[in-house]
Amino acid sequence: MRPHEDAPRRIALAGNPNVGKSTVFNALTGLHQHTGNWPGKTVATAQGRVHFRGQSYTLVDLPGTYSLLASSPEEEVARDSLCFDRPDAAIVVTDATALERNLNLVLQVLEILPNTVVCVNLLDEARKKRVQIDLAALSRALGVPVVGCAARSGKGLPELMEAVEGICAQECTPASVPYPPRLEEALAALAPRVSGCGLPGRWTALRLLEGEGALYEQLLHRVGAGEEAALVAQIAALRQGLGGEALRDTVVRAVNERAAALVGLCVRWEESAAERRERRLDKLLASKSVGIPLMLLGLGVVLWITLQGANVPSQWLSAALGRLETWLSAGAARVGMAPWLQGLLIQGMYRTLAWVVSVMLPPMAIFFPLFTLLEDAGLLPRVAFNMDYLFRRCGAHGKQALTCCMGLGCNACGVMGCRIIDSPRERLIAIVTNNFIPCNGRFPTLIALILVFFAAGSSPLAALLLLGVLGLGLGAALLSAKLLSVTVLKGQPSSFALELPPYRRPQVGRVIVRSVLDRTLFVLGRAAAVAAPAGLVIWLLANVSVGGMTLLARCTGALEGLGQLMGLDGTILTAFILGFPANEIVLPIALMAYAVQGSMSSYASLAELGQILTQNGWTWLTALCAMIFSVMHFPCGTTCWTIWKETKSVGWTALAVALPTAAGMACCMAVAALARLLGAG
Repeated sequence: MRPHEDAPRRIALAGNPNVGKSTVFNALTGLHQHTGNWPGKTVATAQGRVHFRGQSYTLVDLPGTYSLLASSPEEEVARDSLCFDRPDAAIVVTDATALERNLNLVLQVLEILPNTVVCVNLLDEARKKRVQIDLAALSRALGVPVVGCAARSGKGLPELMEAVEGICAQECTPASVPYPPRLEEALAALAPRVSGCGLPGRWTALRLLEGEGALYEQLLHRVGAGEEAALVAQIAALRQGLGGEALRDTVVRAVNERAAALVGLCVRWEESAAERRERRLDKLLASKSVGIPLMLLGLGVVLWITLQGANVPSQWLSAALGRLETWLSAGAARVGMAPWLQGLLIQGMYRTLAWVVSVMLPPMAIFFPLFTLLEDAGLLPRVAFNMDYLFRRCGAHGKQALTCCMGLGCNACGVMGCRIIDSPRERLIAIVTNNFIPCNGRFPTLIALILVFFAAGSSPLAALLLLGVLGLGLGAALLSAKLLSVTVLKGQPSSFALELPPYRRPQVGRVIVRSVLDRTLFVLGRAAAVAAPAGLVIWLLANVSVGGMTLLARCTGALEGLGQLMGLDGTILTAFILGFPANEIVLPIALMAYAVQGSMSSYASLAELGQILTQNGWTWLTALCAMIFSVMHFPCGTTCWTIWKETKSVGWTALAVALPTAAGMACCMAVAALARLLGAG
């Protein structure tokens, strides 16, 4: 009996990736939801409130996972939530077009939580593919309610909540998976003792017999000191009685056989025109000869739309924030604010923040929705499939191809995207090397230098050179991954199961809202938190003088020797360092230093930029080395913050800073030395 009948009932929502679980969650909870990380994990979980027939339900959206045999942070979170939080019931969302694969998770959840409702989603797509499912037969075989849904259109969701309401009011006894006789005998002996400790008996007993350490520790915390030795001895004896056979393989095989039997009982299908069309598309998009060129073409189109589409909004936003700066300055003067304080707060902190927002927000607001649309359409998993061989040869993971693509929009988002990689070793490789991929904050500098020094008036040549720069970043990332995989992160590349989801028409509205809220504004908030204090430091360096020279001038002078060795000068090297808050402000800082001004300034045209740089000693070699160092240097402040948040390690964050910086310095020095040796510098 619950202590308060009207208290919210806690419902766990589980399912494989790409089964429409998020659609079910969003449709049921609407706007009554919030997202946060699982305690001690970087895995995001969402919770939402559902009201149905006068009863409140808290719906917990568990990470998408193929299995509860925990081998990744996502699977650990799903397992721990079901085992230790003990929700009132669970909903397992499955894909009607791939039911056999999904039933593996269903059978595992039923071992933990008998009060489970199976939601067979995407029935509309199943009908298009001529798949027919006897939901009543499946329900009888599983011993729990089974509800059919098409969550995109809202069909079946009221019936789903009715089933949840019913399951919370009763105790189900689902049919369990039959295991080999010796294993069943061991389970019969161990499961009752485990159940007495408050853990799901049969499932936990299976994991203990396999040697699952986390559950073993939990069990020992729950038994008395006098019972611990006897329980440990019983587990050891039962494991020895199983003869040392590969228990996990036995369990997985039994679950697979049970899932196949259920599908044979309730599913009838015939190949449809949609399936034939998808197979023809996969022959193109999942092939190396055609898929990779199409992938590069698609990426080029996305980048072109991002760069072209962001120009006007950036100008509008910059003008609006510039007018606000004028009003702030006028207001500060009217209230008698001291000039130094006005400069510190407005020309320093505010101007830097406004610059970052106006340059950073529009490209991200375009790139991330486009990227998410490709993901929603089912195209991005094909990219990972095509690139797996290349990354695996470098000791990395095929899914790193996706995080590299995300890094083109923002390296911080690319680092966060590394959560999709199950292997901790390969996840760290992807995190540490993601900064080699130029983000959109570096594109303005790269494009400006290309157009001024290498491809004036030639858009095709400029596009080709920009593609070459991106190739340089990818090559550096792969070489660094190989270096890490044979040194500090030594190990064999892991295998991974990659699902190629069906091609779907993207939900444009939901995609835009999700990408803007979850990625664009989230990253922009972190960037703003770094940019404002950095603007204060930049203004102080440009306006505080010691011995007749500003601190900024002293910094540029101190770095002049190193800059010349790298084919640069002290000013641009200082600008890279002070541009740590955001790569967008590197050129404005350099122009401020060249003009000996007290605040950051921009350029009216590319011709004016070229004139300023040439007057200050820039040559094609300076521009080339600046482009190389722009691709390979330390991550921006937002990315460093994100790396630390993801790894919880100062050491890995420091390595992510040092590795691209050392590579960039070495490459610049080599290029500069070679050019001077050939007399071309």
